[in-house]
Amino acid sequence: MHPIPTERFARCIAASKRVRWNIDADIIRDRRFDLAKKFLPDGLTLARRLGFLTPAERRYFSQVQGRTYANMFALVERFINAKVLELSRDHWLGDQVALEALVRFSDEELKHQALFRRVESLIAEAMPAGYSFAPDPNEVAGVVLSKSSWAVLALTLQIELFSQAHYRESIHEDPELSELTRDVFLFHWKEESQHAVMDELEWRRIDVATTSAQRDQAVDELIELLAAVDEIIQTQASADSHYFRRTCGRPLDASETDAVQRVMFDAYRLQYIASGLRHPYFVATLASMTTEAQRERIDNALSHVVPPMRRAV
Repeated sequence: MHPIPTERFARCIAASKRVRWNIDADIIRDRRFDLAKKFLPDGLTLARRLGFLTPAERRYFSQVQGRTYANMFALVERFINAKVLELSRDHWLGDQVALEALVRFSDEELKHQALFRRVESLIAEAMPAGYSFAPDPNEVAGVVLSKSSWAVLALTLQIELFSQAHYRESIHEDPELSELTRDVFLFHWKEESQHAVMDELEWRRIDVATTSAQRDQAVDELIELLAAVDEIIQTQASADSHYFRRTCGRPLDASETDAVQRVMFDAYRLQYIASGLRHPYFVATLASMTTEAQRERIDNALSHVVPPMRRAV
């Protein structure tokens, strides 16, 4: 039996209590999104690749992507919360510190979903009509939760890690970013930091009870989940690029339209797949639980999306 790292769960509880925040009192504070500011940094949107856009158009490009960025977090937190509640059952009659930590994790994910619904509502008030978010959160959750806990926790950890990396490396100090946007992801980051720790703890606990054959199947399931993410973001990139074209304030020619859609898709692959899979901590964690052949299989399956993970170490 895998020993429960009670002390690490206890530190997560302490951090959760210390950074606890309220959506209205700490983040929204009766503010609205400022359309004179970007919603995501250029390093995430890849807007600098579109040299034919004016500065105002690049800013609007970031606002379209920032709206989808918030909606994507609301989407993934639907299945993450369901998985956390499922995993907590294993601790019901066991380690009560671990149970409390996971219950807090679940409570915070519900709060994050509420936060991002508020964000969407506020952005919808400011931006032109016609935006649509294509994926259905419940349908996506159903697909994800049909896979093994090993695969779901691997997917979840890379999501939690990229959300932190985006904030620390791009969002934190960008002076051109909306102040409200920065605060949304500051407070989100504060709680996600604990969630990533618990993702890893639970993933390792599940891994210990996983046979070699089950793990090999789980690797295939992780590949399937990442391929599904790629399909989702391709669909959303298409919807967002069409929305941008219709609402950016001027007609785009065919080559500009193609470039906008291509960069939008590249940006979403960077944001939602590559930056998680390239994260050194994810690479090291995955390597500690898989064989070279299994990692090679992941590399080969995702070579069109991200360079081989072993090169990111």
